[in-house]
Amino acid sequence: MIEIATLVTAFTTLFVIVDPIGLAPLYVAMTAGMTPAQRRGVAFRALSTSAVLMLLFLILGDAVLRFVGISVPAFRIAGGVLLFLTALDMLFERRQARRRDNAEEGSEPDHDPSIFPLALPLIVGPGAITTLILLTAEATGPLGYAAIYGVALAVLATVWIAFALADPLARVLGAVGLNVVTRVLGMLLAALAVQFIIDGLHGSGFGLPFPGAD
Repeated sequence: MIEIATLVTAFTTLFVIVDPIGLAPLYVAMTAGMTPAQRRGVAFRALSTSAVLMLLFLILGDAVLRFVGISVPAFRIAGGVLLFLTALDMLFERRQARRRDNAEEGSEPDHDPSIFPLALPLIVGPGAITTLILLTAEATGPLGYAAIYGVALAVLATVWIAFALADPLARVLGAVGLNVVTRVLGMLLAALAVQFIIDGLHGSGFGLPFPGAD
């Protein structure tokens, strides 16, 4: 079974990367003009698709690494670098700008944004995919994989709540509030990314005491 601390870290990392609060105003923009029933349908399809995609990456991630011949420490370091770049995007607002651009591609009244861009790449983006593959190294046996997938579903549940509260949430936080929340989450993600890199270096033998050292 997987440790509770690992599950907490997994939830925190995925929550920060998926950023349900940041998705809420984009969801409002992409579903503008729809009825409440249509909005609920978009949210349901987007989250169902995201759940399937996360399960596929969770199950096949380790197999893909072995097939390509990449070690877990190497992928952990690369994943940490990618997560750090994502954190920089959040801190300097580049991430939200890209999300707004993706949202505009699905802004036509007759367009269903549930699969693209909501499910992919806004919810299950490169950062979430990288994190899921990294977490497979911590899972041992079916129970471990089930625990990690349970964490992923818990994060998707927070997205569902954010979508349900999107309108009042956007009004309460406002543009300044959303900006502050995004930057705080970006700082947290940066720290978690550095931890990924440190763990990868230790796993590959870097940073360990030299033989015979005092």
